[in-house]
Amino acid sequence: MTGTALAPFTADDYRVRLERAARAAADAGLAGLLVAPGPDLVWLTGYAPTAVTERLTLLVLAAGREPVLVVPTLEAPDAAKASGASALALRDWTDGTDPYAVTAALLDDRGRFGISDNTWAMHLLALQQTLPKTSYASLTEALPMLRAVKDAAEVELLAAAGAAADAAFEEIRKLRFSGRRESEVAADLAGLLGRFGHSQVDFTIVGSGPNGANPHHEVGDRVIERGDMVVLDFGGLKDGYGSDTTRTVHVGAPTDEERRVHDIVREAQEAGFRAVRPGVSCQEVDRAARAVITRAGYGEFFIHRTGHGIGVTTHEPPYMIEGEEQPLVPGMCFSVEPGIYLPGRFGVRIEDIVTVTEDGGRRLNDTTREMVIVA
Repeated sequence: MTGTALAPFTADDYRVRLERAARAAADAGLAGLLVAPGPDLVWLTGYAPTAVTERLTLLVLAAGREPVLVVPTLEAPDAAKASGASALALRDWTDGTDPYAVTAALLDDRGRFGISDNTWAMHLLALQQTLPKTSYASLTEALPMLRAVKDAAEVELLAAAGAAADAAFEEIRKLRFSGRRESEVAADLAGLLGRFGHSQVDFTIVGSGPNGANPHHEVGDRVIERGDMVVLDFGGLKDGYGSDTTRTVHVGAPTDEERRVHDIVREAQEAGFRAVRPGVSCQEVDRAARAVITRAGYGEFFIHRTGHGIGVTTHEPPYMIEGEEQPLVPGMCFSVEPGIYLPGRFGVRIEDIVTVTEDGGRRLNDTTREMVIVA
């Protein structure tokens, strides 16, 4: 999260999140939560250290107790300036002292704690050595939905990030593709995301021709040719919240088969979106999109889940995947992105970010889902 512009939330907003997280931990049978630098700490406190180093920074959170941020003394002034700092206590430690002893004094010495996925192994192992009767579970395992339900302000920040990504697409489609390298188009996309307000670009996938059949193609120096299908998947962070959208364009006139495959994916994406409503399980969104592709005879070529959550990171719970029975709740935000990938030939993917509303879903991306022809 270093260098990321953070959303303008108040201390009261962070206090609500801290209380909500502490209650969720207690309800899950945990003695508390331990949160290291990363997206969970940003979401809970607004604090992102300038650099994440070997020095321990750890938020200790438990129901009925004041939240405490254990922080190196030399970083305490910056931590005190965080938007959520007034909602917690700072406990600093100096070089030459034992930060794990400082932390251990705040913990139940026989408790089971949820610990953020970003925590360095050296810190977890040191805590276990200091308190050998404690145990730990990753937050993804223990509280996977902690950040999944967004409030109205978060949804609008995601909508603004989506609109910025849409603006980047509207500009990139005007540029020449034929005769240029994938890496050049990717650089243009990154520049456009920055131009439209992104402080961080996480990915710019440009998969042309056969490269489009690899969903997470590493952009390369292949020269885009007339007749290529080109998968464009791009996003990052704007004001601390993520964008992620995919459109598949064609260089010149498509074949009948290419148009048919694109139409199938577009229909599948629409079906996935139409399945979104409160109470429906995540897997039903996947099933709705997948059924369209399977009926069309391309089921074996849809090789990934239909969607992932998004918020202060571009990939987080919930996941639209078979076996995920978590019901959708208003405020959840996630991608709907079915695809068909024909090895050695081409791929098609269409992706929107969607938020669950009281009676259905709302798209946070609005560019056309019809096939776009580029030069």
